[in-house]
Amino acid sequence: VLKLFKLLHRTRQEVFKNDTKALEAARQKINEEFRNNRDETSEEKINELLKIASDVEVILRTSVIQAVHTDSDRI
Repeated sequence: VLKLFKLLHRTRQEVFKNDTKALEAARQKINEEFRNNRDETSEEKINELLKIASDVEVILRTSVIQAVHTDSDRI
């Protein structure tokens, strides 16, 4: 669980580099989700939550694009 938690935070830092608002929002969401489920004892539910977190990490890494305006009409 801790390994996946750290991986999500590392991915967040790479994907949202130089975007302080997105970095903070992602940090809060990751921490909130793990905190909300920290008392879970059902092995089945824990495995389901870990699968969801793993899928989120893959989606962040492969699907999120950060764009930067380089000119008034260019991104």
